[in-house]
Amino acid sequence: MADVIRIKTKTPTPYLLAELRPETHDTKTFRFALPADATLDLLPGDHVTVHATVNGKAVKRPYTPSSLVGTLGFFELTVKRYETGAVSKYLHDRRVGETVEISGPYAGGHWVDGMATRVGFVAGGTGITPMISIIRWILAKRLPVELWLVFANKTEADIILREEFEQAAREHLNFHCYHVLGQPPTGWSMGVGRVTPDMLRTHLPPPGSDTVVFLCGPPPMVDALEGNLKALGYPEQAIILP
Repeated sequence: MADVIRIKTKTPTPYLLAELRPETHDTKTFRFALPADATLDLLPGDHVTVHATVNGKAVKRPYTPSSLVGTLGFFELTVKRYETGAVSKYLHDRRVGETVEISGPYAGGHWVDGMATRVGFVAGGTGITPMISIIRWILAKRLPVELWLVFANKTEADIILREEFEQAAREHLNFHCYHVLGQPPTGWSMGVGRVTPDMLRTHLPPPGSDTVVFLCGPPPMVDALEGNLKALGYPEQAIILP
């Protein structure tokens, strides 16, 4: 078997956009081609940087690959289009067969096997993207780790990878998923409004020496919930901001 090539570069490099897959009304997964024997050199939760020129101005933004770490031949980014986001709009305007300049990977708030046996994830909107590869990794490797996800969105239509998470909850007894909607439909049975301390207390693992919580979302949400988590007894070193 040929040796695996592990790619990491600080220089923006063109990657071929091989496939586009819609996830929601405003979110797509972009698959970029790698050589058949190559993978990105990263841990679950690490990020790459997308570089672009928009209206004559150089712009860049970090994105965490959502594909399973160690996948050969391609990597994927799951990106929501924001009208005020120059890079997200640039990506959403790309077509299969075009190239995109990307550098990295770079270390971030990542997962390392053995760091905990109980892991909470609190995500708001596209704050889920750094957590996708971590959840996929732990479940695919069948690690002895219990996972709890609290995922906040505006509406049902905004829930990224809803079917995958709900299937994972059915198939893996160690994965628990709780959705929170700002504008829930009639008959909605999960969380309503904003994520509250009571929701965190009920739907995350309790604080402890073997517990960590990944937290990502809009800055006001992260600031508020980081304070709530600390008030509930989670030490600062156990709260990871990817």
